[in-house]
Amino acid sequence: MLTAVGAGVLAVGAVVPQSAAAPPDPRAGVVQQGLDELVGSEGVPAALASVADGRGRSRAYTAGVGDLSTGAPVPRDGQVRIGSNSKAFTAVVVMQLVAEGRVDLDGSVDTYLPGLVRGDGIDGRRITVRRLLQHTSGLPDYTGRLSEEIRAYEPRELLALALGQKADFEPGAGWKYSNTNYVVAGLLVEEVTGRSLAAEIERRVIRRAGLRHTYVPAPAELRLRERHPKGYHRAAPDAPFLDATEWDPSWAWAAGQVVSTTSDLNRFYSALLRGRLVPRAQLDQMRTTVAAGGPFAEGSRYGLGLVSTPLSCRGAVSWGHGGSMTGYETRGGTTGDGVSVSVAVTTQPGRAVQQHMERIVDAALCAAADTGGSGGGEGERGER
Repeated sequence: MLTAVGAGVLAVGAVVPQSAAAPPDPRAGVVQQGLDELVGSEGVPAALASVADGRGRSRAYTAGVGDLSTGAPVPRDGQVRIGSNSKAFTAVVVMQLVAEGRVDLDGSVDTYLPGLVRGDGIDGRRITVRRLLQHTSGLPDYTGRLSEEIRAYEPRELLALALGQKADFEPGAGWKYSNTNYVVAGLLVEEVTGRSLAAEIERRVIRRAGLRHTYVPAPAELRLRERHPKGYHRAAPDAPFLDATEWDPSWAWAAGQVVSTTSDLNRFYSALLRGRLVPRAQLDQMRTTVAAGGPFAEGSRYGLGLVSTPLSCRGAVSWGHGGSMTGYETRGGTTGDGVSVSVAVTTQPGRAVQQHMERIVDAALCAAADTGGSGGGEGERGER
């Protein structure tokens, strides 16, 4: 989803991880066993998870160590960089503006950012706001052109990197995951509101959903604000882990800059699916999906900043997004009645570990169905 590695990380020594004891609750056992396997079998430094039952009760779990150099324990529900889950936050702000009549979902990007989105096969007059949020715009991704140097980026600088490339396809003619779409969406929010995207996410999403440990980092803010496990990167499977906790995430901006916790992610997606963040009409639009590939589980479909993932129980689906950032990976799912599971690890792993995380989410949500909760929730609203 998102990846960037700078040169300023430091090598640390290895410490044998210690995992938390599994609680007796069958649902909890599924999650704890999964975290233990991520550490013991997959070799991630630490794993964290939160499970919410949809009735205001939440439990947090950990495995591994929070600091490989000291062996410090993993803080329960510690902050992590949530990567592309940030896209759902940005999409919610845009959809609120749609509900307020300030943005036309099927209006052109050029209406709000005249003349800005132009390039080889790229014309903002032919790209709608919907196509931005659903990755059907054809805008190429800028991330492959980022500098290896850790430094601050301005959003329009990121857009310029994208516009120096040829369009991936004609607007509406395909689907391809591109962080550029959400950079443009963030610029649109700022143009329409006259306020920073960070301020709008804080006011419209974080406060409204009651998130307690979530924020958008300020410019040049390198450190995580609250207790957190360290995040790590390694260049190859047999290479040492490098400390990648502190760095400037501005290169991700509207596409992946937010910091949160697994419990806050559960709270956010539950609030969204229960209609607390956008009106029903706009939520229905967010859940109108197209087939998706790329970084998502098999059978997943992409809406407007929301991803539906088929569950192994009852033919149902869960909703969320997931995120990859240097040092951290998150996967999760929420059902229509608010049953939620979020899992994070403290490195950016390969696809096999991501799939392991997705299986933990699936198993926990289906265990919730077996113990009286919902394993499903409402499905897609159709296909565009």
